Amino acid sequence: MSNDSNKGAIHDARKLGYPKILLLGAQHMFAMFGATVLVPVLTGLPVSTTLMFAGIGTLIFHYITKLQVPAFLGSSFAFIGGYLSVKAAGVEMGMSEQLALDYACVGVFFAGLVYFLIAMLVKMYGVQKVMRFFPSVVTGPIVIAIGLVLSGNAVENCQTNWWVSMTALGTVILANIWGRGFFKIIPIIMGVVVSYILAICLGEVDFSSLSEVPWLGFPFSYETTVLAVFDDPDFSFMASAILAIMPIAVATIVEHIGDMCAISSTVGIDYLNNPGLHRTLTGDGIATSIASFFGAPANTTYGENTGVLNLTRVFDPMVIRLAAIFAMVISFCPKFAELIHLMPFATIGGVSLILYGMISAVGIRNLVESKADLTSSRNVIVVATVLVLAIGIKYGANDQIVIGTIKLSGLAVAAIVGVIMNAILPQEKTVKAE
Repeated sequence: MSNDSNKGAIHDARKLGYPKILLLGAQHMFAMFGATVLVPVLTGLPVSTTLMFAGIGTLIFHYITKLQVPAFLGSSFAFIGGYLSVKAAGVEMGMSEQLALDYACVGVFFAGLVYFLIAMLVKMYGVQKVMRFFPSVVTGPIVIAIGLVLSGNAVENCQTNWWVSMTALGTVILANIWGRGFFKIIPIIMGVVVSYILAICLGEVDFSSLSEVPWLGFPFSYETTVLAVFDDPDFSFMASAILAIMPIAVATIVEHIGDMCAISSTVGIDYLNNPGLHRTLTGDGIATSIASFFGAPANTTYGENTGVLNLTRVFDPMVIRLAAIFAMVISFCPKFAELIHLMPFATIGGVSLILYGMISAVGIRNLVESKADLTSSRNVIVVATVLVLAIGIKYGANDQIVIGTIKLSGLAVAAIVGVIMNAILPQEKTVKAE
């Protein structure tokens, strides 16, 4: 996979010098921070543990993929419904919220093992045969939908202060389009810093909580790991948690493939063949299982960081590994984590507007570069169904589909339906001109 637009891209960041590399790594950490921290905030999982295993999971992923793929692994939104449903069921049975979440983490641990099953199929039958079930007419609209589904969060954050959010957005655009030298490749940090300072000047940031937060702290405890479940295990409830959460892995695997296609398209290297889809799936699966074992959310490849790659054109995976190390360091420093956590929602929203838009743009480019035949009614039906299900369910009355004890997000439903439709709908026969 080649990409002529990447001729000026930087694949070896060392030529920039280590001070600039460190800033680039920090930029990727800032890009993932808002969404990664939001998942534990919404579910009740510990923030420090989340940061620690986002970093560890990313490093594991890079090791398994031979240090080649510039991907960051952050918290997966797809499992939020599973966490909340298992937590609610556990509380109804008289459990504490933390213990119920530990049972949910058992389910996520097994969901991570599903990645191994798919990875083995890819290894046994080859990426080309498996990818027939995940063509661009499925993965393209999934990537588009990821950006559009997240866009609501971006706008909601912007609405907290449009002046701050538009300052963040405007700074990112100015730095990326008209910036000179190094400023051109750190637009996200520029947007964050400038808008954060404006928010402080406007009195939008309350630093009073900083004095109550210690400088050092261990990022996880025994009570937040799955080991706590086995003090007095309820195997029936454990089985219910596993059955409720494991199917979500099907959707996240499709998202993973979509992200790998997006990163491949952005960088101009076919990572599905080298180092191989089986390796990226294995890395994601191991990261998810380990994170859940210690009480962190499921990991997933992060579209926000693909957006940063698209903006900066710096594709060196070492920069991503630095971001992972920064996340791990911050997990041991609650005060610094709190300082970033206090970042105004408007700042996150302004930066996210362009990052989420970049994700959707990469999905569109995936369809274009793969030369997907959208004159075919069959293909249009698949694309249309995926987009409408993903976005319609997200912004519907319940924002999820409930099947028995299983709750699936719009993206999960869209991914599953897209794969099934692509598999069963017949290809249209071409009519030769006489």
